[in-house]
Amino acid sequence: MALSRGLRCCQRVFSWIPVLIITSVVLWSYYAYVFELCLCKYDKNCGLVYLLVFHVCFVMFSWTYWKSIFTPPATPCKKFQLSYSDKQRYEMEERPDAQKQILVEIAKKLPIFTRAQSGAIRFCDRCQVLKPDRCHHCSVCETCVLKMDHHCPWVNNCVGFSNYKFFLLFLSYSMLYCVFIAATVFQYFLKFWSGDLPNRPAKFHVLFLMFVALMFFVSLMFLFGYHCWLVAKNRSTLEAFSAPVFVNGTDRNGFNVGIRKNLQQVFGEDRRLWFIPVFTSQGNGHYFPLKNRSSESQNPLLANEDMWEESDDGSEEGSLGESL
Repeated sequence: MALSRGLRCCQRVFSWIPVLIITSVVLWSYYAYVFELCLCKYDKNCGLVYLLVFHVCFVMFSWTYWKSIFTPPATPCKKFQLSYSDKQRYEMEERPDAQKQILVEIAKKLPIFTRAQSGAIRFCDRCQVLKPDRCHHCSVCETCVLKMDHHCPWVNNCVGFSNYKFFLLFLSYSMLYCVFIAATVFQYFLKFWSGDLPNRPAKFHVLFLMFVALMFFVSLMFLFGYHCWLVAKNRSTLEAFSAPVFVNGTDRNGFNVGIRKNLQQVFGEDRRLWFIPVFTSQGNGHYFPLKNRSSESQNPLLANEDMWEESDDGSEEGSLGESL
C-alpha cells in the first residue's frame, strides 16, 4: 500500500514536467522578445506597437493555458450513482445477465442513450456510476469525466466538457502568439544570415525565437485543425477513434446536429464571448441532443421535457432541458 502511494505521488510530480517545459519556453520567449529584442532595439521600428500587440497575445495565451490546466474535470452528479439499495442488489447478484438487467432498469430513469460495445449499459466499476452519454473513465485522473475528449499531458489535465472551450482557445492563441513572434522577428532573422545584425549575444535569442515559434506553430496548426474538424462534426477524440454505440447500433455522427448548433454546444450562443476564456458551453454535460430524435422520444424523461439538473447547492432539481 505504501509503495503504491509512493508511486502515485511520483507520478503526480512527474506529470507536471510537460507543463514546466511549456512554461519555461514561454517565459524565455517573453524575456527574449521584450528585453533582448524590443527594449534593446536593433532598430527604431521595434517599439510600443510591437510590445502592445505582443502583450495582448501573451496575456490571452497565459489566461487560456491557466484555465485549461486548473479547471477541474466535470464528473457525473449523484443521480448517476447507484443508490444504497441498488448497489446491494447489484453486488449480491452473481449472474452477469441479471446485473445487466438491474442497470437497464436504473438507466430508464436517466437520459442515457449510448451503450457499451456489448450492448449493455455503460457502468464504471471504479467510480460506481452509470456513465452518462460521452462520459469516460480517465485512468490518470482516476475519475469519470463528462464528455471526455482526451487526457492532455501538456496541460496535465483531462480535456472534457468543463474545459474543452478553454483548450481550443489555448490552441488558437498559442498559434497567434507564435505567428506574431515569427512575423516580427523574420526581418532580424534575415539580417542574421546576411551578417547585418550587430554581433551581440542577443542575436542568438533572435535566431532561436524564429525556430521555436515556427516549430510550435506547425505542430499546433495540425492539432488545432483536427479539433476544428471534431467540433464541426460534434465528436470527441475518443469518439473519432471508436464510434459511440446506441440502442440501434453504432453511429459515428450520432451527436452531429449541424455545424451551427455544434459550435454553440462548445462556445455558447453569445458570439461576443466565444473568444474569451469564460465558460459558455451549453448544458451540464450529462445530456446531449441526438441527430436521431426518435431515440430521445423513447425515453419519457425527454419526451415530456421533464428533465433535471444539479443545482449549485448539490440538490437535483429543475429541468435538464432548461440547462441546454
